[in-house]
Amino acid sequence: MRPRRFLPTGPLRGRIRVPGDKSISHRSIMLGALAVGETRVTGLLEGEDVLATAAALRAMGASVERTGASDAGGEWSIHGVGVGALLQPEAPLDMGNSGTSTRLLMGLVASHPITASFVGDASLSKRPMGRVIDPLATMGASFEASEGGRLPLIVRGASPAVPISYRLPVASAQVKSAVLLAGLNTPGITTVIEPVPTRDHSERMLRGFGAELNVEIAADGTRIITLHGEAELKPQVIDVPGDPSSAAFFMVAALIVPGSEIVIENVGLNPTRAGLVTVLRQMGGRIEELNAREVGGEPVADLLVKHSALKGIEVDPALAPSMIDEFPALFVAASLAEGVTTTSGLDELRVKESDRLAVMAAALAAAGARIEEREDGLVITGTGGDPLAGTTGPIATHLDHRIAMSMAVAGLASRAGVEVDDTRPIATSFPVFETMLEGLTQ
Repeated sequence: MRPRRFLPTGPLRGRIRVPGDKSISHRSIMLGALAVGETRVTGLLEGEDVLATAAALRAMGASVERTGASDAGGEWSIHGVGVGALLQPEAPLDMGNSGTSTRLLMGLVASHPITASFVGDASLSKRPMGRVIDPLATMGASFEASEGGRLPLIVRGASPAVPISYRLPVASAQVKSAVLLAGLNTPGITTVIEPVPTRDHSERMLRGFGAELNVEIAADGTRIITLHGEAELKPQVIDVPGDPSSAAFFMVAALIVPGSEIVIENVGLNPTRAGLVTVLRQMGGRIEELNAREVGGEPVADLLVKHSALKGIEVDPALAPSMIDEFPALFVAASLAEGVTTTSGLDELRVKESDRLAVMAAALAAAGARIEEREDGLVITGTGGDPLAGTTGPIATHLDHRIAMSMAVAGLASRAGVEVDDTRPIATSFPVFETMLEGLTQ
């Protein structure tokens, strides 16, 4: 355990560049490992989750090496083996805490003639994998999973795998991506039908690497994604934009700490990920886009964020998939807003690294916020801008990095500070978070 009390602070001031987008970092390594030739990546997020992906692809035959660092993050070189040419790993693939690595790599393995064992830490081993197992088994892969479809589990890939048309029962970019990645080495056309749009990094990047992928939007808004299998991927040069999920904590911190004004450079604003910016603006948050541009098919801008008098709103549940990882940070903003903020349609948060609804409700209540927990969301009555009381003892983060960072931000806008029971899990997604926060509060 590494507890820390995050204390109230003066205004946040300065410019920061958050680490590269985690979703894009994972996918750049995976697709680079399946392309023939050298893919070069700058701005890669070098957190433990992405490094777990890199280690797994190395174990299956790809060369994945760090070549240096820049202001934007890690510079990496990936020499791929080609679609269909992944090698049998000699040892279990250790996924650490990364659900993304696990689910997407299960998809890759599912259509290759190899067997891979997946293991993870205590937190990851509690997370169900059944939603990925079901469609991949239909494609011909076989699985030996622990009770409840959990890790450790073994995947035996099918060769050739069978193309399927799969309608997602629950909005999940990870399940969608797992099926599409399995489809890369599957003869024929693999189809994913998405009733609710989720983040589309996989589709953008698959196209960028040369896969034949099409997206049709039906009259009712359903997305129909088709991928032609036995693809040949071509190596790419990728500049990873800043992770909007990492920027979220600084956006909220600047909005709720009086006198704050910061610029967050190079933030990815993919519309399937930018729901938090939309909601914070609806609450009265002053967030301005500077130098809007496109990098590698992804929209990017620098964000100017100023302290704002936030007002409670009813959050449109249709926005949930575009900000699913940012809700813990939003709950903190809502706790300092004027009036009531209502969220719903958040069942997905109960099966993240922790039950984020229950854990955030308990943590914010301990810090003095007024919270009502419902089956699929939280109802939060804000302080109207007054600081939260703070905590007397440590709040339980349940090894969840986003809970730890959200409550660290809550501590900045409190009277007594907020003590987080363990800051170590922050390294899984944002190793420099604490240093960056201190730099803005000097």
